[in-house]
Amino acid sequence: MHDLLVIGGGINGVGIARDAAGRGLDVVLVEKDDLAQHTSSASTKLIHGGLRYLEMYDFALVRKALIEREILLRAAPHIIWPMRFVLPHDKDLRPAWLIRLGLFLYDHLGGREMLPPTRTLKRKTTNRLDPLKEEFRLAFEYSDCWVEDSRLVVLNAVDAKERGAEVLTRTACTKLTRHPAHWEAEFTSGGKTETRQFRAVVNSAGGWVDEVLGLAGAGEKERHLRLVKGSHIIVPKWHEGRHAYFFQNGDGRIMFAIPYERGEFTLIGTTDIPYTADKDKVEISQDEIEYLCAGASEYYQKPLSPSDVVATYSGVRPLYDDHAASASKVTRDYVLKRDADGGAPILSVFGGKITTYRELAEHVLEEMAPDFPKMAEPWTRDAKLPGGDILLADFESFVGTLGLVYSELPAPLVGRLARAYGTRLKVLLKGKKTLADLGRDFGGGLTEAEVSYLVEHEFARTPEDILKRRSKLYLHMTAAEQAEFTAWFNASYSAP
Repeated sequence: MHDLLVIGGGINGVGIARDAAGRGLDVVLVEKDDLAQHTSSASTKLIHGGLRYLEMYDFALVRKALIEREILLRAAPHIIWPMRFVLPHDKDLRPAWLIRLGLFLYDHLGGREMLPPTRTLKRKTTNRLDPLKEEFRLAFEYSDCWVEDSRLVVLNAVDAKERGAEVLTRTACTKLTRHPAHWEAEFTSGGKTETRQFRAVVNSAGGWVDEVLGLAGAGEKERHLRLVKGSHIIVPKWHEGRHAYFFQNGDGRIMFAIPYERGEFTLIGTTDIPYTADKDKVEISQDEIEYLCAGASEYYQKPLSPSDVVATYSGVRPLYDDHAASASKVTRDYVLKRDADGGAPILSVFGGKITTYRELAEHVLEEMAPDFPKMAEPWTRDAKLPGGDILLADFESFVGTLGLVYSELPAPLVGRLARAYGTRLKVLLKGKKTLADLGRDFGGGLTEAEVSYLVEHEFARTPEDILKRRSKLYLHMTAAEQAEFTAWFNASYSAP
């Protein structure tokens, strides 16, 4: 009999599995699709406190997220890095003093240590406002962090596995039967079914959390979630520089314009739309594309149109239904509900933010302490994620050293691989010094050596797992290159 079943391979599920495995529990995680296939790869890709939540007076959530921001930056400096955000002042929306006050709170609520503080910008003394319309003469620049969201999920799963957890992707939990002291769970994968026993269950299925409760015989008639669709557009680079913009729309929504994928693109998002359709097929609408283009065009001198969009992605945020009037005001904090009344316990996770996933996992295991009295103490606060053990979290120095070690490889390739894999790069490149050693190049810098590493170490099972989640290399490859890679992969690796 296993200790803990974790259902759901998004950021919350893998974070819980990692924490539990590190405390000595026998853990199995099941995910019906790929890791991060849904919400956790469709974020705005920020580790942030949530500046706009200050307007909702949600100071506790902002403080919690700001504290986690620096913990995560230290844990994974290869996939998380600082970014400066420029917030242009629109006098018709909020007075400048109010924005400055909010940013003062934002700087100090979380005990900021590693990131620079807010500063005021004026058009005559900075080039940060050059891409924007002339009417924006004043702005504020503050700090937050960028994250490769789907890689954050994968690295937590890798760490969970290395600490003893069993991670089963493309495995659906199709039945849960409760007994006084254990759960009996039925898994289905590739047409095969097996049954296992667990002392407890964590339901972190995201948008499917209510369906899992239905399987467990609890909550079939009660709905706990409000599903909100968030969509993003990707356009060619729309402004110079490594900084991002924070735009305030007249309808009260905010959007970000962020340098994306080596600075070759700009990522713009997001929307907040109630969603009731198929959770497995979430797509941007034409109205959303036009909304995002129009919102950015209110600020940029060079207007955007739908014809500029080169790619899009959408996800459904499974927010806890606190009965707020509008989708944008629904709480982004998480809610945990533990039920042990009918026998063995099940704990369900509702809502949450990618920034607070680690703290959420600690909270989950705190709630389950009565079920596992011999469980070890919390440990993740000071732990590195795989590849994150970079000296002093100094990524630039780390890349400089790699350039000397792998001098026969192109510097841009080494830099990209360092960003993706950190110190695990030595595993990927073991015994490989030249381009010829890496095997076939499929385009965009993707080689056979990297594909082999992703399959062997990072649970990749399909071409899409590699091109869209373990990396974003589809953006750097032609349609023909993607088709050739897909054909090669499907011929080289057996179907999952």
